[in-house]
Amino acid sequence: MAPTVADTPTPYATLLGFTRYVDRTGPAKATFVGGLRRQRASRSGFNPHGQLVKALKTDIAFHTGGTHLSAVVDLVKPRWKPLYEALVPGALAWLRSLDDPDTVQLAQTHDALGMLGGLPVKINPHLGLRHPDGRAEAVRLHLDEQPPSNEAVIATLHLMDRHMGQVLPHAEPVLVDVRRGVSHKRDASVKTEQVERWLAGEAAAFAAIWTTAA
Repeated sequence: MAPTVADTPTPYATLLGFTRYVDRTGPAKATFVGGLRRQRASRSGFNPHGQLVKALKTDIAFHTGGTHLSAVVDLVKPRWKPLYEALVPGALAWLRSLDDPDTVQLAQTHDALGMLGGLPVKINPHLGLRHPDGRAEAVRLHLDEQPPSNEAVIATLHLMDRHMGQVLPHAEPVLVDVRRGVSHKRDASVKTEQVERWLAGEAAAFAAIWTTAA
């Protein structure tokens, strides 16, 4: 039996899903969007990184210098231990790279729903930081094995900045490559208008693929 209109999920992407999409080329784009569509239709999906993010936020909030991050490797289920062993060293390096980890405060962020043309994109940073000099940062963590491409960095930072009024007012967007402990910030030479046109085109193609996916 063919699916009814009610059974067909409308096009939708998370920030992670959309930036992974723009990172792909050719037929890989269609395959990826089809997978996202099926996942949403079945309401499946599991985030294995939740305990890592919680430990990192706890270390920042209580100025515990990475104690919780170091301990979380032995707290996760055995199947996730290799993943955490790969992630924790870089997360610790990034934490210790902050100007003064003992004075940086955790800041509350909020999710936002952005529209790229007709495509809703959920903008969801992992955490916020407030520095003693008053600067604020909204931080998205890149947890994949491969480092983020230039396109993924530009798209992530642009979309977070685009909705920063809802996410964390007056903050700067930051993408942290966790495995390598490296922060990425916006490049002032990148033209906002060009990025917006590029992402609008990518969003239109994403929605078209989603609608026609079997």
